[in-house]
Amino acid sequence: MEIDFAELTAYQRYKLMASLIVPRPIALVTTLGANGVANAAPFSMFNMLGEDPPIVMLSINRLHDGRLKDTAANILASGEFVVHLCDEPLAAQMHACGESLPPQVSELAKVGLHAVPSQTVAPPRIAEAPVAFECVLHEKLETASRYIFIGRVQWLSVREGLVDRETWRVRLQDYHPVGRFGASFYVTTRDRFAIGDTQDPSRSTSIDEI
Repeated sequence: MEIDFAELTAYQRYKLMASLIVPRPIALVTTLGANGVANAAPFSMFNMLGEDPPIVMLSINRLHDGRLKDTAANILASGEFVVHLCDEPLAAQMHACGESLPPQVSELAKVGLHAVPSQTVAPPRIAEAPVAFECVLHEKLETASRYIFIGRVQWLSVREGLVDRETWRVRLQDYHPVGRFGASFYVTTRDRFAIGDTQDPSRSTSIDEI
């Protein structure tokens, strides 16, 4: 099958791309509104772009009437946000944060998550999240349908015991993030496999301890 994207509507392109480019990591993003209310929303058009400088990409579409989502409006206003990665215990609450709420209502309080102060930015981080990257706005790109934010990571908070400070390796056997698989479908990351010479001790990593 050959498909000319120029002949498709934006929605048709979205359906194909969002269901084929999977699984995608999920960013649960906290921002702070002008009213001081902490906003939290999940986005799967998200990924790492590089480590020098340490930058991540977050793509946020406009609402159907053209208005900005609260997350995008808050980032534009303050230039600060926190990206959390979601594991299995956090999955249901992450999904619930996607519900549309008035700006004066915090998704964190609505779904039972707890905000704790960040180290370098005003938006709080989520206590229950295994990973939190504190970001400042590095660059932005605006299209007709969305804003694409590139955030520079200033600080990382991780669940105790998840990172080995001597080797700077993540203990992957204790890390079980979930991914987006289109629509409201998600996948786990438990079915893992290695390719190559895993018997070489010099290439052994903590995941091999399982």
